[in-house]
Amino acid sequence: MDGKERKNIMSGKRVSIVLKEDQSSGRLTEGVVRDILTKSPNHPHGIKVRLMSGEVGRVKEVF
Repeated sequence: MDGKERKNIMSGKRVSIVLKEDQSSGRLTEGVVRDILTKSPNHPHGIKVRLMSGEVGRVKEVF
């Protein structure tokens, strides 16, 4: 699923995110969503989330 729409993402879902420091390389980090930080219903670069591990990034893929 696409990570650009807030309706596709909820707490407890497994996702791949790109961290701020990995934006240039495109390296993805997998984890489970703790909080959704983007308030708007969609975002062109992906919805920003905080993972259970505390890492913050934009969702690229939802499993």
